[in-house]
Amino acid sequence: MSADGAALGARLREGDVTAAPAALNLLESAAPADREQAAALLAEVSPAALGGEAPGHVIGVTGPPGAGKSTLLSALLHAWRASERTAAVLAVDPSSRRSGGSLLGDRARIEFDPSDRGTLIRSMAAEQRLGGLARATRSSAAALAAAFDVVVIETVGVGQSETDVADVVDTLALVVQPGSGDVLQFLKSGIMETPDVLVVTKADLGQIAMRARRDLSAALRSLGTSRARVVAVSALAPTSGIEELVASLDEHRADLDVDARRLRARRAGALRDFAIEHGELGLRELGGRRAAEALLEGQDPALDVQSLVGILERLTATGADSHRSA
Repeated sequence: MSADGAALGARLREGDVTAAPAALNLLESAAPADREQAAALLAEVSPAALGGEAPGHVIGVTGPPGAGKSTLLSALLHAWRASERTAAVLAVDPSSRRSGGSLLGDRARIEFDPSDRGTLIRSMAAEQRLGGLARATRSSAAALAAAFDVVVIETVGVGQSETDVADVVDTLALVVQPGSGDVLQFLKSGIMETPDVLVVTKADLGQIAMRARRDLSAALRSLGTSRARVVAVSALAPTSGIEELVASLDEHRADLDVDARRLRARRAGALRDFAIEHGELGLRELGGRRAAEALLEGQDPALDVQSLVGILERLTATGADSHRSA
């Protein structure tokens, strides 16, 4: 028997974080009955039901393996809980080639109190796409943001992952390990233009970490932007820079037009989901990608991704029917 999606969504909307595990189970399920209930859940936490955007701050934390993301997240979780903020982490792990499931490595490395109801850690399988997002990542983050103060999406890898997660989060933090040559790699791949906060880990290494911070600041200037903040931290006890990082993340959110950013993300997500399901043929039925984008821009800004996809599918079906009748 499927869970009651509408009831779970209503609980999240009221700030009941204990509904989160069951909600995530439902959102990750591929069973047809569960997909219907998942749509009902998402409708309950949509901007239309909430009367605006979900209050939680959705943060992306990404960067290459070994950069110290899990240790950093452990320190951030401690800081957020110390200030009585609830926090959920969606750790998008590489998938097991044998089972297709998450390898669970990142969740195992993040230190937290499993009895603390104000903290949730969930691993999600990246489905053979290293560093990419799992199918349910975006919808899960949207649902959790209705109940938790902070929702973190952690991805592994460098490249497509930064682009993917940037389309989902309010604030993107790119984690850099000092002395690794990451700065040059990021410049070559164009990733330096994506993050809102750059985090140099292992500041306890001293001069090598400070050099990485200077290199990042110089790289940003060479790109003609000073928008991103650069913070050096040490997540090892005694920690340093964590409070500055928390403040930088909060400052970015305070300066952000959250409504506009999330509206763009929903429309981009709807177009991506539609294209994955219906391919180029479906887009041609709508008049092409730009025409589909224009159609989405004409829709109610409070609609969730599922509703927007449904509108595109109905328009496609109408177009196909008109071709047949002609």
